[in-house]
Amino acid sequence: MFSQAKKVLYGDYVFYVWPEVYEPAEDSFLFAENLTVHLGEYVLDMGTGCGILGIIAAEKASHVVAVDINPSAVRCARENARLNMAVDKMFFVQGDLFASLRIGEKFDLILFNAPYLPSESWEGGTWIERAWAGGADGRAVLDKFLQAFPKYLKADGRVLLMQSTLADLERTFQMLDAEGFKADIVAERRLPFFETIVLIEARRRS
Repeated sequence: MFSQAKKVLYGDYVFYVWPEVYEPAEDSFLFAENLTVHLGEYVLDMGTGCGILGIIAAEKASHVVAVDINPSAVRCARENARLNMAVDKMFFVQGDLFASLRIGEKFDLILFNAPYLPSESWEGGTWIERAWAGGADGRAVLDKFLQAFPKYLKADGRVLLMQSTLADLERTFQMLDAEGFKADIVAERRLPFFETIVLIEARRRS
């Protein structure tokens, strides 16, 4: 499989991205540049793709659970974890968002580079399309995530969520506020065609 893969470098890390697995792009790198993990944190990397965020997080985390709906992504991330000497601190799960996690499992930090681009076709698309397509308004996966994640977050935990301004940023802040979270934009990057990608950090209000 490595012979068919694209090689991606980030700092001292090397990632091989298999066919049918989302290749890290501007959003992935903006996320990685602003990823803060505290020593010993238990981390959930939702939508792990090739594993880039989870593997970087594993350097300081106690353990990282890496989840993806795409079975090829799960296998690819596991191989990249071996390559980058992180596999002993990582668990890999194939599933749709939180469906495959144990009830009662709680994390210090949840990471999600969400599929956020508006697209008429998403559930029936290829695995690559499902990595970025978020339905007609870009929120099909985002809204499901925002409704579910609080049950999997420790009381003092935090969420880092990447999305685009094309997918109604204000609605994300409204949903987080309704769940009792204070949210801030910690990084953003302008892209062509009137789009900005933003990294949101959210914590429960004290």
